[in-house]
Amino acid sequence: MPIRILIADDQPVVRRGLRMFLGLDEDFEVVGEASNGAEAVELARQLAPDVVLMDLIMPVLDGISAIGVIRGELPEIEVIALTSVLEDNAVIGAVRAGAIGYLLKDTQSDDLCAAIRAAARGQVQLSPEAAARLLREVRAPESPETLTERETEVLRLLAAGYANKEIARELVIGEKTVKTHVSNILAKLGVQSRTQAALHALRTGLVRGLSSPAEPH
Repeated sequence: MPIRILIADDQPVVRRGLRMFLGLDEDFEVVGEASNGAEAVELARQLAPDVVLMDLIMPVLDGISAIGVIRGELPEIEVIALTSVLEDNAVIGAVRAGAIGYLLKDTQSDDLCAAIRAAARGQVQLSPEAAARLLREVRAPESPETLTERETEVLRLLAAGYANKEIARELVIGEKTVKTHVSNILAKLGVQSRTQAALHALRTGLVRGLSSPAEPH
């Protein structure tokens, strides 16, 4: 089954270019286009894509707000922020809203395709520039609950770019069990997304670096 993609960008030429480019890959199916954040939310509800490519600066409803609504209502849909904006507030806001990835529009085509595939598997994908900005903002919880040994193992693999299915295979446990562990990890760390949890793991030394779009598992 191809990965179903919704493109959200207020520039028609950008949407057209992405549709044409992604249409060349049999692994992808562009199921819709949105010209603003509100339309992106409505089409996400109607079409239930696997991945949304979301610009951040759009009319009616901005991309960060749209990410928050989609992730709140439709958590099974992954969102990649695809933007020309590289400002701390934008990067932090998108990740806090639930974006699993943050890529710049000058990202190489192969890297974009790899990032979409990774996002569909639930893998964190950040441009190096975005990761660097996020790391400056990541703070350990003031009174963090202690992670169990198994939760620590899950967090380490999550931060290394493993999807739930791959974590389950690596640890020889069920995928539902992995999901439970991930939920517990997010709650204990006081974060809202896998991306934030992965950055916490990087900051605290559980992992040395996040997987890049060019190096998915």
